[in-house]
Amino acid sequence: MKKLFTLPAIAVALTFAACGGGSENNTTAETTEQSTTTSTETVPGIENVESSNTITVEANDQMKFDTELLKVKAGEPVELTLKNVGTLPKESMGHNFIIVKPGVDVATFASEAVAAVDADYLPKTSLSSVAAHTKLLGPGEEDKITFTLEAGVYTFLCSFPGHYGVMQGKIVAE
Repeated sequence: MKKLFTLPAIAVALTFAACGGGSENNTTAETTEQSTTTSTETVPGIENVESSNTITVEANDQMKFDTELLKVKAGEPVELTLKNVGTLPKESMGHNFIIVKPGVDVATFASEAVAAVDADYLPKTSLSSVAAHTKLLGPGEEDKITFTLEAGVYTFLCSFPGHYGVMQGKIVAE
């Protein structure tokens, strides 16, 4: 009888020992995840992307850009054309292309953008976080912008409500 009680008691004790005391390690993991880096080695697949400062990006009704990775030459003008190739109305499926500066919290930016209906979902309070942007486009429309980026890794996204989660990618300027 003692053996039947002892084995489960040891198993429970080992389980508690293995699961407890991990608060310091969790803090370290969170800190590591939150750190911002601009090294191009941290962008998987970027080595397969050709560098170009003349870019055309298409956005569609499936809430997708036709690319998730772009590479440009830092310090030189970039000409980007966004085309909305969808057919749904702008009010329900508008698209824009916003490049936020390195270190900007994309989720916070996107939540502020939702409230900026009158500004085509480009929050005036966050303009200092934006490196470049197109206007909000309806079906069949396009917008061309020219901008210059310093070396680094930038996130681009569509700020139309609900889109940023699936419509985003990275631009590497090197």
